[in-house]
Amino acid sequence: MTDIRPLVVVTSSFPIRSDGSEAAGSFVADFVAELAKEIPVRVVAPGTATASERWSERVTVFRYAAPARPLSTLKAWNPLDMPSILRVLRSGSAATRAALGDDAGHVLALWGLPCGEWARRAAVVRGVGYSVWLLGSDVWTLGRLPLLRSILRRVMRQARHVYADGYLLADEATRIGGVPIDFLPSTRSVERLAPLPTRSTPPFRLLFLGRWHPNKGVDLLLDALEILDDADFVRIESIAIEGGGPLEPIVRERVERLRGRGRPVFMGTFLSKSEAKRAIEMADWVLIPSRIESIPIVFSDAMKLRRPVIATPVGDLPRPMNGRACGVVCSRADAPAFAAGLRIALHDTRVDEADLSSLAAIFSLDAIAGRILRDLDGQ
Repeated sequence: MTDIRPLVVVTSSFPIRSDGSEAAGSFVADFVAELAKEIPVRVVAPGTATASERWSERVTVFRYAAPARPLSTLKAWNPLDMPSILRVLRSGSAATRAALGDDAGHVLALWGLPCGEWARRAAVVRGVGYSVWLLGSDVWTLGRLPLLRSILRRVMRQARHVYADGYLLADEATRIGGVPIDFLPSTRSVERLAPLPTRSTPPFRLLFLGRWHPNKGVDLLLDALEILDDADFVRIESIAIEGGGPLEPIVRERVERLRGRGRPVFMGTFLSKSEAKRAIEMADWVLIPSRIESIPIVFSDAMKLRRPVIATPVGDLPRPMNGRACGVVCSRADAPAFAAGLRIALHDTRVDEADLSSLAAIFSLDAIAGRILRDLDGQ
């Protein structure tokens, strides 16, 4: 880097509790640590109150007051959420201005809204550039609302660089913003020098790790497990369902029903990053039954830990898996198709370590951070 002025990272995903409920937050913390090897970083992130803290020797965090609920769950059309939304918007904007000070060199927003708008406004006032990295929720959800779509378009058009963490997402964001958008995957630091080998013969250990939300398809997975028969379960040692979220009552009831039939299904909870890493290492197959998806963190975690996946054919998931023996892509995003995918994995699937390794290289965190720093160095 020829410019060592601090980089300001504005995000809604930085860890607060470190309880495993913020997978994207874990990525941002790892990403910031990687950036800080080369440049001082100031992070604007949610917290329980407005404050600043020293995260590490080269990372300072400027907290803005946010509700206990994840920001993604607040709805602008819900009158009960509006006071919280307004407080977050005011607090986040003020924290962004404070973090820039008078010496910041650039602002990087993770993600498009509201962080991209905070970055845009503060950058204009301070006379510096900003860039934005888009998530699926920015485009597929907020981008469908006319007012927010207009704001998102302005954020993209005025940014120095725009990235998206999915292939299809980048295509759709380009259509909305009318500017070039580059694919850049989000991923965590979970590499092992010597990954544990997977079992090549049954019984297998299966793992679902994610939010218990309709988009992530945990209910679809439970429906699929009801379809499997005794001959399938003979080949399964255990199925762990780790996470938490709004579908918890359904998950609890369905797991109890399956266990009542003698099925080895276990209900867990949110896992910390180290716990998630261990859970993936102990699994033989990672389950991704999503209805809506880009490239989830759990997919990159699985590839870097050399674990094959069983995934629905939604969003970007089929693209990196195409032509590689790294798992099973189901024919549809429904329970019968996922049950069929499970049967293929349990009875007749070849996994190639070289293919898993080639995908792991795509999700190298140091390469991703290096790409950002090179772009900023050449602006």
